[in-house]
Amino acid sequence: MFEIRTTDLAGRIGKIRTKSGLLETPCILPVIHPVRQSLAPKEMARIGFKAVMTNAYITLKTFGKVAEEKGIHKIIDYDGIIMTDSGGYQMLKYGDVEVTPLEMASFQEKIGSDMAIVLDTPTGTDVDRRRASETVEITLRAAEETLKAVKAEGTLWTGPIQGGSHLDLLKMSAERTGKMAFDIFALGSPTEVMESYNFNLLVQMIITVKQVLPIDKPLHLFGAGHPLTIPLVIALGCDLFDSASYMLYAREGRYMTEYGTARLDELTYLPCNCSICSTHTLKEIKEAGVEERTQKIAIHNLNVLLKEVRATKQAIEDGRIWEYLGTKARAHPKLWEAFKSLSNHYEFLEDGTPLFKPRAIFFYEPHDLMRPEVLRYHKRLIEDVSVKKKTLLLLPESDVKPFYKSPSYIKLIEALGDGLEKVQVCFLSPPFGVVPVELSDVYPLSQYLSSIEPDYDVMKEVLKRSKEFIRKNSFRKILLLNHLDAYSPLFKMMASSLENCYIIDALGDTNRSLDRAFNKISHIIDIEARC
Repeated sequence: MFEIRTTDLAGRIGKIRTKSGLLETPCILPVIHPVRQSLAPKEMARIGFKAVMTNAYITLKTFGKVAEEKGIHKIIDYDGIIMTDSGGYQMLKYGDVEVTPLEMASFQEKIGSDMAIVLDTPTGTDVDRRRASETVEITLRAAEETLKAVKAEGTLWTGPIQGGSHLDLLKMSAERTGKMAFDIFALGSPTEVMESYNFNLLVQMIITVKQVLPIDKPLHLFGAGHPLTIPLVIALGCDLFDSASYMLYAREGRYMTEYGTARLDELTYLPCNCSICSTHTLKEIKEAGVEERTQKIAIHNLNVLLKEVRATKQAIEDGRIWEYLGTKARAHPKLWEAFKSLSNHYEFLEDGTPLFKPRAIFFYEPHDLMRPEVLRYHKRLIEDVSVKKKTLLLLPESDVKPFYKSPSYIKLIEALGDGLEKVQVCFLSPPFGVVPVELSDVYPLSQYLSSIEPDYDVMKEVLKRSKEFIRKNSFRKILLLNHLDAYSPLFKMMASSLENCYIIDALGDTNRSLDRAFNKISHIIDIEARC
């Protein structure tokens, strides 16, 4: 039912097989009101949406048996893939609905839903632990009862997970729901978290459930329809999400952009080239009647959301979802905080990060030192690499990659001759730390570009990683060949922090300085060999 093709971080590109066709994920499902459709579902298909969500509870209360006879596709006049919500939102908003989970399950089957959702009891966010626990238990009972009662073939059933901001309850709900035979799982109650820009909590909620759910089943996130939220939740492993934001924002005159939203009155230009923005001026949209203006902004908003999904998917294909997230995160301080918190979840993110990627990785600022590829390399360096040589020679990283092709290393080989066999040569790279010359052509050690300067924080991190490598291999002497001014502060910090560590300067006239430095290194190696 669900096939995964490509991954990066926890994000993945896959396909869900439904009775109405294949749906590529990750994807966003625009929410459509089954009765009052301000924008025709066929317009969604024209824009490029392959699936939508509508409300089965409202459909039941409005159409009743007629909906069972006609089917949901004819009711909303849409022949694509339809997911139906069971009334959980109404439960959250009004406290109760006039239907049972079993009645809603039966109705969703009869109207021909492609993807149906158990009638859950959402937790919300501002609730105490007692109420949160109640919503979890009620939802779990509804999930068990629904699975026992469903009969129709072809409908994919979605198991909702509740618990809200109570992460232990959320984990328990995910563990128990994950053992049930659902085709899809859904994380409930995130809307208020996203509306308050509490992205840190959102990250924790998603990772909490992802760590215990089956990896071969898609995860739906309710209510994620903001252009800033989409790359983050996709990178964390959400495969489906729905939202009515495109229309709710449009009714308030809120215009989506790649970096947030703005009211029409705040704009001087239309920073978009969609079908609306390329054929209308800002003045024309502002002066249109309320209904026409709302429709035009809604169509624009849908284009922005779809573009964001596609851009994030391309970042996964390129192996650059980390870089893309970093770019988007700068749009809001709260999003930047959430991005920085990802380094606390290395093992979760590393699992889906490929060992090899089609393109080089980029390093822009110190936080990039905590990306999964870097932490994975250092972990494997410490666990899997053992060096028997007792003298370590460290050189600054070179612009030439792999490092063994650098002019300084080639001159070193010529100068030391057989003495090179008695010393372990490594390069010091701010992104990765210590890089043995023998590994320097392994991805990504020679497939990266960095603009990171070795400032104090970077130097501390490099020193920390270097110490681990040196302690593990019990080097008796560490030689730092300094031929780049930029590395002088880092080498001074290392020399003052490590025992038997010596700086051998080769600054100034490159050739003469290097020759003198190599002679000194050769002399030290000879002494060490005799000892």
